[in-house]
Amino acid sequence: MKTKPLIRITKEFKFEMAHALKAYDGPCRNIHGHSYELKVTVAGHPITDESNPKLGMVMDFGDLKKIVRKEIVDKFDHALVLHNKMPETLVSELKGNFERILLLDYQPTSEMMITDFAARIKNALPEGVALKYLLLRETVTSYAEWFAGENEGLKKGTRF
Repeated sequence: MKTKPLIRITKEFKFEMAHALKAYDGPCRNIHGHSYELKVTVAGHPITDESNPKLGMVMDFGDLKKIVRKEIVDKFDHALVLHNKMPETLVSELKGNFERILLLDYQPTSEMMITDFAARIKNALPEGVALKYLLLRETVTSYAEWFAGENEGLKKGTRF
């Protein structure tokens, strides 16, 4: 092949997570859970070095899986995720009864989580591979999307 094509690859992940939205004016202010689906698309040029065991790959799907599991799934799966500005007494009571409480610097909506996930994944990708797209499905009919081209201002290392 004479040209070096830019190829996108996508891996899908599933995890269970509970959250509550601080000061929300609807039922989501209560602790509730979702079966999340996360689609991760990265892009790069397939490896052309014939001595590389990953010849022909943008990156090994297994390596992408390790990154997303470490950065997202292992942290968020079966956790109760709350804004760190929730009342201390509530958080203390919850921590006394449950072991996986994750406090974030932001309201744990799909929109904010997908932005955080993008930063975490971008920071862990190998050189030459770029994060292009994320889809975070919260319910069968509701999801948030993140596109790299629309988020050029998100610098490596940016978190909330």
